Amino acid sequence: MDSPAPAGDTSTTRIVARSSMMDWIRACGLAGVRIDKEELRRRLLMPQHLRLAMLDSIRKQDVDGGDHHFLSRSSDGIPIPESPMVVFINSRSGGRHGPVLKERLQQLISEEQVFDLFDVKPHEFVRYGLACLEKWANNGDISAKETRQNIRVVVAGGDGTVGWVLGCLGELHQKGRDPVPPVAVIPLGTGNDLSRSFGWGGSFPFAWRSAIKKTLHQATTGPICRLDSWHLVVQVPGGEVSDPPHSLKATEECHLDQTLEIEGNVPDKLNCYEGVFYNYFSIGMDAQVAYGFHHLRNEKPYLAQGPISNKIIYSGYSCTQGWFLTPCISDPSLRGLKNILRIHIKRARCSEWEQIPVPKSVRAIVALNLHNYGSGRNPWGKLKPDYLEKRGFVEAHADDGLLEIFGLKQGWHASFVMFELITAKHIAQASSIRLEIRGGEWKDVFMQMDGEPWKQPMSQEHSTFVEIKRVPYQSLMISRE
Repeated sequence: MDSPAPAGDTSTTRIVARSSMMDWIRACGLAGVRIDKEELRRRLLMPQHLRLAMLDSIRKQDVDGGDHHFLSRSSDGIPIPESPMVVFINSRSGGRHGPVLKERLQQLISEEQVFDLFDVKPHEFVRYGLACLEKWANNGDISAKETRQNIRVVVAGGDGTVGWVLGCLGELHQKGRDPVPPVAVIPLGTGNDLSRSFGWGGSFPFAWRSAIKKTLHQATTGPICRLDSWHLVVQVPGGEVSDPPHSLKATEECHLDQTLEIEGNVPDKLNCYEGVFYNYFSIGMDAQVAYGFHHLRNEKPYLAQGPISNKIIYSGYSCTQGWFLTPCISDPSLRGLKNILRIHIKRARCSEWEQIPVPKSVRAIVALNLHNYGSGRNPWGKLKPDYLEKRGFVEAHADDGLLEIFGLKQGWHASFVMFELITAKHIAQASSIRLEIRGGEWKDVFMQMDGEPWKQPMSQEHSTFVEIKRVPYQSLMISRE
């Protein structure tokens, strides 16, 4: 066991990591009072001219595209909702539930306020839909002003979908278009760690019809919490990322921290990528397993029809990759990351870079922001105060400006960590991280962020750099009461 964790510690933090059973009970709607459908709709439904104007602006990709709905409307007796809401749904998530859930949400609110992500992208909503409301609010329309001020967002999808929407809403921070709508979650993915971290559950509930009403109700009343987001830059020497995820975009320039000098020669040609993550970044064996699983699922989609079958296939696939036999295998791809990796960090309230050792036993290193990883597990653990003081750590929170860095050794160690029998190998807490990777015998290395893996080709002559820094603004999440 790598570190002590207290037994029977049930103290809460600002964001509570709830048990899967409790999540399931709450998600099924077994607790609480009956939600009246008409009363709920009255609280969520926007005036018709606003709904139609937003939708036309998005479809035409023109802020002025819905102006005629304002000019032709009657000015009297227009109800303004207490908690106007829009829903983004990944209708292909959640197995067979996606399409029926979309239909149910449209019945409970309206067709114009439920956006299928295959038809309407989050950035289109931000740039045209919200901009339409802002324009008419500035022109003196009271209903547009109050709707824009109070609007909330629900995302029905997995962690990747939630991160996509949060990233697009981040444009509002950058351009000073306050307030930024807070986000609630209907979990449709496999891991759903973002959803778990804010109390929305880890799976799509069986009693989903009543549960959806309760989720919408609680999304209007739940307290708002802050969530750190992390900007990641990848600098590749003369090569490209293999199969980059949609959250990792090519960029013309790399902006690595100049206060930490790069040793050795810099190649003439560099390729740069950047992205944002909210839960975790990892490098090594766990990302390799995730990469193989994603390709298997894409090649044979009939094998993965829902979260349970996904987890069974994922577990089985991890056994075929050699992680459980690492101590006995000489394949370089299964050896410790110490052979290829150098880590520099900035600690809390410190502006200086510090190199930290890479434990020789670890095959995967994770930088974690939330309490939840790998479908609701807490590999960092709930640590005793004396251990925190001894290691120079602080209690972990999702809005503390720090990432928890830990290592996983081989498959058996990772399994014990995932069953929470032990904690992971604690390495550090950091406000910024730089990874320097050099190939040697390794031809490529696997990475992932928020469940989206990719294969990174490596050079024997020049280093690949990954730098992680906190985004200066925080995302807003709705916590389930």
